[in-house]
Amino acid sequence: MNSLILILVFLTHVSYVAAQVLQLPPVERGMPVPGKRVAATSPEYEGTEVHHILYLPEDWDENWKKNDKSWPVIVEYTGNKFPVSGSTGEVEGAALGYGLSEGKFIWVVLPYVANDHQHNEVTWWGDEKATVEYAKINIPRICSTYGGNPEKVFICGFSRGAIAVNYLGLYDDEIARLWCGFITHDHYDGVREWKNTAWGSPLDFYRDAAFNRLKRLNNRPVLICQNESTLEIRNYLSGFKDADFTFLDVPVQKIFPEIPNLLIKHPHTDRWLLVDSDARRKALEWMKFVLSKSKNP
Repeated sequence: MNSLILILVFLTHVSYVAAQVLQLPPVERGMPVPGKRVAATSPEYEGTEVHHILYLPEDWDENWKKNDKSWPVIVEYTGNKFPVSGSTGEVEGAALGYGLSEGKFIWVVLPYVANDHQHNEVTWWGDEKATVEYAKINIPRICSTYGGNPEKVFICGFSRGAIAVNYLGLYDDEIARLWCGFITHDHYDGVREWKNTAWGSPLDFYRDAAFNRLKRLNNRPVLICQNESTLEIRNYLSGFKDADFTFLDVPVQKIFPEIPNLLIKHPHTDRWLLVDSDARRKALEWMKFVLSKSKNP
């Protein structure tokens, strides 16, 4: 009898969770269509495996130009390949931008172009200059082709991608101008030393470079999310005043009392935004506020 009760409770919990979770659309090949994630190769990389993911919201209209419509855009960089947390390092594994936009924005997951320019890099940066150039070319192209509003382009990232928000997104003045807002989850550029890698060490040198990148924010809004506590990042940024920082502590263990579960393997995850929570509601309110302040309707 007790076993039967436990099974019923489990099935009820699974049904409830499934009803509350934003469902990531499947990844497909072919032409972009509303409500689907499509793996796309830019003309510069035809014949290679380098590709990005493009999602058009369900209300996307191919006659957007005639009807004078546009959509906000959210651009994402993924975390490293890290099997312990379930992170694949692949563009197909992204979820942060979908959760932040609730599937209502044009969502683009950009690649880290590998050093051989033949595939996407799943660990660290690959050819960072090629990766930055990919963003410079493709974000304006996607906006002009699919009706993305160039005044409403966010950049976001999880883990490696959280560092990439500044490391790549503020790489130079040209790419820095693309963004209206910045969102990071779990890690931040310049906070810690990354030993045994090709960058991020020694810490003083890394931080000097990171603070120079921060100057390109030009007081634009930044949402910094961190599992459990943003204290370390807040302390790191306490001496930098020329930015509009919002800090959000994300209680992943409270949002998911049992880990692993059907959605996540580890508290280091970008999928907390797929489930309703107070932290998610605060992140969405921040997004709406930033959009309300943008130049174009």
